[in-house]
Amino acid sequence: MEKRRLSFWEVWNLSFGFLGIQMGFALQSANASRILQIFGADVEELSWFWIVAPLMGLIVQPIVGHYSDKTWTRMGRRKPFFLTGALISAIGLIAMPNAGALTSIFPALWIGAGMLMVMDAAFNIAMEPFRALVADMMPADQRTLGFSIQTVLIGIGAVVGSWMPYTLTNWFGVSNETVVGEVPLNLILSFVIGAGILVGSIIVTILTTKEYTPEELASFNDAPQDALKEESLLHIFTDFKNMPFTMRQLSWVQFFSWFGLFGMWVYATPAIAHHVYGLPLADTSSKIYQDAGDWVGILFGVYNGISAIYAFFLPAIANKIGRKVTHTLSLVLGGTGLISIYFISDPTLLIGPMVLIGFAWASILAMPYAMLVGSIPAHKMGVYMGIFNFFIVIPQIINALIGGPLVKYLYGGNPVFALVTSGVAFIIAGLLNLKVKDS
Repeated sequence: MEKRRLSFWEVWNLSFGFLGIQMGFALQSANASRILQIFGADVEELSWFWIVAPLMGLIVQPIVGHYSDKTWTRMGRRKPFFLTGALISAIGLIAMPNAGALTSIFPALWIGAGMLMVMDAAFNIAMEPFRALVADMMPADQRTLGFSIQTVLIGIGAVVGSWMPYTLTNWFGVSNETVVGEVPLNLILSFVIGAGILVGSIIVTILTTKEYTPEELASFNDAPQDALKEESLLHIFTDFKNMPFTMRQLSWVQFFSWFGLFGMWVYATPAIAHHVYGLPLADTSSKIYQDAGDWVGILFGVYNGISAIYAFFLPAIANKIGRKVTHTLSLVLGGTGLISIYFISDPTLLIGPMVLIGFAWASILAMPYAMLVGSIPAHKMGVYMGIFNFFIVIPQIINALIGGPLVKYLYGGNPVFALVTSGVAFIIAGLLNLKVKDS
């Protein structure tokens, strides 16, 4: 028995929750370092505060994948997980920029870092069940389309989230000025609005998508209906040991890709404020610093917007030259963009590198998964998607541990070299991708 082919709008609605998830993630990635610096973090400490985010992914993703494979409720199989993740994410989004109001309980920096941890754990709870849902609901020959549409929605959500602080200030007159230790109003409102859109977009997917029952899924993939119910959570370690060969090869591609992405997210604001705007690293409250932070949001919106456009063409490009070559070229272009930031002194010219980074980001969000799903047993799609996340979070943890000392001792305190390192990592990932066996 074959799965029913979905129409474009069915695929769109199935993935629509990703718009809100990525909007929240974009607000976090563009502004978390800025908020932590406002609360008193030094630039060489930023990666250590960010370490809680990938640690949560390392712990949460495989567990969520394992139990979402086994779960069936009146709501469905995957839906309970991404609804729970959305609600917790919304709480974190609202609380993080408002941490200064809770200083009677803990220092604002502690609360801000804690909310960063809560948000990332919740994003992980919501995100991987969405990827597994594509594999659950779509026939194999539609999955590249499915992951590409997810990437389009990720790009749209990220553009809106990244541009919101700048838009609130420059279009609606919301102040981005502040005093030492306080988050500007435009950031606070952006996070609150992002929380609302996150929950709303998840509800759209829940209301418009009917998941296959366990019996229907069993008929599609010939897996014994109770196979996963006989396996304990500890069986994840056996699954890890027995991961498919293609997945092992992609693990190295993912490692260097996400090592580079983490460095960009952590250090983009301090690097651009210092290297391009010429501000001292200790300046986190001046109007120019807030303008630099808002401009980083615009730049992040550019690369996400380009990724959304590029994602529309990814299936056609991959059909023409192959998924491996498509992904390699995209990663090399992104790496070139990151390295070129070192040679730019005009903030406007930073749009060019962000266009190139957008090609890489679109491909990172779609191509590895399109190459992966054909090698995974269908009845273990969720748990292997969770295990695959190891190779997203482990490089981020490593970068979090070594990034600060590298900036302080090797780069002489100049965070722009962290962006150059990220560019080199992208290029290495692209070269390793050429060795992947893509069936």
